[in-house]
Amino acid sequence: MYKYDDYDQRIVDERVAQFKGQTERYLAGELSEEQFLPLRLQNGLYVQRYAPMLRVAVPYGLMSSQQVRKLAHIARTYDKGYAHISTRTNVQFNWPELADVPAILAELAEVQMHAIQTSGNCIRNTTTDQFAGVVPDELVDPRPYCEIIRQWSTFHPEFAFLPRKFKIAVNSHTKEDRVATLLHDIGLKIVHNQEGELGFQVYVGGGLGRTPIVASLVKEFLAEKDLLTYLDAVLRVYNLNGRRDNKYKARIKILVKALGVEAFANLVDEEWQHLKDGPGTLTSEELERIKSHFTAPAYENLSGDDSALQAQMADNKAFSNWYQRNINQHKVSGYAIVTLTLKKIGTPPGDLTDKQLDIVADLADRYSLGEVRSTHEQNLVLADVKKSELFDLWQEAKAAGFATPNLGMITDMICCPGGDFCALANAKSLPVAEALQEKFDNLDYLYDLGEIDLNISGCMNACGHHHIGHIGILGVDKKGAEFYQISLGGQSGPEASIGKILGPSFARDEMPNIIGKILAVFVELRIEGERFIDTYGRIGQSPFKERVYAKAN
Repeated sequence: MYKYDDYDQRIVDERVAQFKGQTERYLAGELSEEQFLPLRLQNGLYVQRYAPMLRVAVPYGLMSSQQVRKLAHIARTYDKGYAHISTRTNVQFNWPELADVPAILAELAEVQMHAIQTSGNCIRNTTTDQFAGVVPDELVDPRPYCEIIRQWSTFHPEFAFLPRKFKIAVNSHTKEDRVATLLHDIGLKIVHNQEGELGFQVYVGGGLGRTPIVASLVKEFLAEKDLLTYLDAVLRVYNLNGRRDNKYKARIKILVKALGVEAFANLVDEEWQHLKDGPGTLTSEELERIKSHFTAPAYENLSGDDSALQAQMADNKAFSNWYQRNINQHKVSGYAIVTLTLKKIGTPPGDLTDKQLDIVADLADRYSLGEVRSTHEQNLVLADVKKSELFDLWQEAKAAGFATPNLGMITDMICCPGGDFCALANAKSLPVAEALQEKFDNLDYLYDLGEIDLNISGCMNACGHHHIGHIGILGVDKKGAEFYQISLGGQSGPEASIGKILGPSFARDEMPNIIGKILAVFVELRIEGERFIDTYGRIGQSPFKERVYAKAN
């Protein structure tokens, strides 16, 4: 895990002091709302429906147990006793008092955390695979490149006020894509070229919101050393040519679409000629410096004999269900990757209380070398757990509400806070999520359905990523009433696609029954072994539409 040096700590401390002065001036009436707006946004502070919302950066989803305990302290001291995991792996507090935010930022700085550039028209938190560095079949650990991008992008003088917000993802897995690489402004896929050299495929122009678009490949191979100079070139082209007259057309995806991929790539290459092999070129010394923060821990030499584990599963079906759904293979024999699900029925997806945060920190210290990871799917990961300790961990996780064995199932849904908190939302998301969790609270049925991504957003900003759910739900305003539109066929993996709207929207109380009809069509028409997304791709939308909108006799 990357540790701040004196320079890192100093710039974060200076920002805390700076924002404290800015906040005091605003509260004293010396700064107008218009003047304070960009200042608070660059420090992660939004004004929501009922209170400010503070978004804390969790670079590439990695936290120490000490940092998690600090989040727990902030939740109970300055908030209403809970926190929320976002789809960019950040942590959000929904109820801080504005006057307390400088104190919160000061406390975060004590544990090498901050809220810098978690909002505003700047480069946001860079994300990657939550299993990075421990999962088999990845080419290399992508986290050092995320850290390099973090250091490059933080306080970058050219890119503090872009036409619109900007998001980057890095993926190193050869088959899987757990980070939605192709739905980012820039998606970097780590590859080897024909000569065996390490580098990146560069995808540009992905994103959701009002105009969802899958990113396009703009460079087949970018050498490792050229990473930052090429990113500079992409951002410069966007900064110069992106629209600033209409925020709905200001994302880089609109620029790429307007120019065409080839013309955009040519502009980037022209700009790159002024930067390539210049001061921004990554040296081997700098690469090794960053990579040295992500070396493998001192794993024990374990036998890999799973006979005791198999016996525990045979004796306890609940434990076996959890193991089958929530455990992933680790690259080191005798270890496992554990996902703690934050999707217990009756709890808003991605929410944890202050007490639960403390428990997570304790679990990390006891079972996973003191580290925790937050995920794109709004869950948490303990990445280095001995298989011999899985049963003990499961018992503790179950008692704390983290062991619902539904990972990847329809109730493991992504959901934004929606109209319960957000001033931009057209409709509430959380009541829909809760109603669906209650309706499909049957593990046998869930396991029979198999993997289904269901995502819910309260508005077209798509914070719940409804466009890329196998089943997507969007809250819409219908003459002042809350209704919900359904889309089908979206996905975020290597074959990323945008879901297609099924038809007219539905009232909230209809949603469980409507989703039930969609699932019934899938069960009736699937071929053995097919996932929902596969069946949809084979039969198309018509059978689902006919069932959902059929008039009752």
